[in-house]
Amino acid sequence: NDLSHLSDFTRPIDTSVFRFLKSHLPGPFTFILEANKNLPLAYKGHKTIGIRVPDHPIPQLIVEKLGHPIASTSIRDDDEIIEYSTDPELIAEKYDHLVDIVIDSGYGDNVASTIVDLTSGEPEVIRQGKGII
Repeated sequence: NDLSHLSDFTRPIDTSVFRFLKSHLPGPFTFILEANKNLPLAYKGHKTIGIRVPDHPIPQLIVEKLGHPIASTSIRDDDEIIEYSTDPELIAEKYDHLVDIVIDSGYGDNVASTIVDLTSGEPEVIRQGKGII
């Protein structure tokens, strides 16, 4: 729900990079940073990690109550027009057997987050999405 767990999973970052993150989060961005050696087992060996703090109250509250970040992904859709699934009923119908819980908070946005690589210290847009740098 904020950047308080950032150093748990990333290598130390410059003050300027931290300020940049703070100025864009929460928001529609995923930032790629250098990972440290404390990543969960499923991510061991990865040199980078994507950090996202969405500006939506439900994931923020889940992270706050858990006391630690969650790993998640967008749901890519097979539909040629809609790139990401955001209909809660269709998501539940398609994935309910694969996940522990599906939370219906209404329709989501069909525009993906903007992915920004910060591993060099300078922002490099990898995927242009909803967020504008």
